Amino acid sequence: MPPASARLWRDPRLPFVESRRATDSRACYRPHSHSTWSIGVVDRGRSDFSCPGAGRILEPGTLISIPAWLPHACNPLPGRTWGYQMLYLDPGWMRHWAGALPTEVQVCRNVRAYAGFRRLNDCLFSNRAPDIKAAALVAFVSEGLWRGEPLAGPPPTAPDLEPARRWLAEPSVEAPSIPALAAWLGLSRYQLTRRFQDATGMTPHAFRLDRRVDRARSLLRAGASLSQVAQDLGFADQSHFQRVFKERVAMTPGAYRRPR
Repeated sequence: MPPASARLWRDPRLPFVESRRATDSRACYRPHSHSTWSIGVVDRGRSDFSCPGAGRILEPGTLISIPAWLPHACNPLPGRTWGYQMLYLDPGWMRHWAGALPTEVQVCRNVRAYAGFRRLNDCLFSNRAPDIKAAALVAFVSEGLWRGEPLAGPPPTAPDLEPARRWLAEPSVEAPSIPALAAWLGLSRYQLTRRFQDATGMTPHAFRLDRRVDRARSLLRAGASLSQVAQDLGFADQSHFQRVFKERVAMTPGAYRRPR
């Protein structure tokens, strides 16, 4: 089971959203990205948030939105605990209901936005019918109170690296190695690593691991076994899979597979 400080909610009838609540949490994330759009709030304590080119200490009542694929980390201050809530939303679903989405992290200090988020998550974690939960989610996203001030400028673009990004996003063990990908692009491994990190804020290896964790989450939600997921996604063994997963999700794969 997830630790007492963390609870997950999801419903296969609403596959475009997952929610997390944490109280008195000391869990830390390494810098990571995911394929979902994230909107979160700080309920208690303070958090050290960082993303490429920016950082901020987030206070209680702060709402933050993070685009898909953008690397970030959000952790309690050293020796302290904090409480937070986070929505993970399908980007296509978000665009459908919210229109054009920001390309940068945005921070919002708005009493109405914070209260609206809390009401929404109370609804999601309740026993209400799925259609009521979906309607509450649509209302919150489309109203747009979660939008705020940019924390940093939009990330740089590198269209010529898009093929590399697509290959690295392939979670299969048959995907080309990073040296092979560099050679295919006419670059040395060092050149690919430097250019990819400049463009995305992540090394190719870290980006690939994040995409494998994305895929692992999907497989675990579908009920796949931990050993099968580790094997299918090319992890050295189950302990390697567990370590990589926990660094990015702040809970073990087994705990994620059995939400409370």
